[in-house]
Amino acid sequence: MDLQVLHVVHYLPLWFLIFALFMPRVALVVGWLQGTLIPFHLHGLVPLVFGVFLPRILVLFLIYVDQGISLWFVIHLVVALMVWGGSGSYQTRRRRRDDR
Repeated sequence: MDLQVLHVVHYLPLWFLIFALFMPRVALVVGWLQGTLIPFHLHGLVPLVFGVFLPRILVLFLIYVDQGISLWFVIHLVVALMVWGGSGSYQTRRRRRDDR
């Protein structure tokens, strides 16, 4: 039996995975301040742009790099699709109420 297979290290803590479901930008900032994101070597302009404009994609990337396609990756992907899919209908309903 290979012991290296049993020794899996995940760098993202549980609080980050849960908190990023609801507030991904805040979770990224807190993770960066705590040094949680240091093992991922997020340097340069591209991670900053993704963190500001598309934080859920950056969180999905971090989870994929850390764990691969896992249950947490699927949960975050479903939440991201629900948020992006539902954001347009909210604005449409709001305009209809204002027209009355």
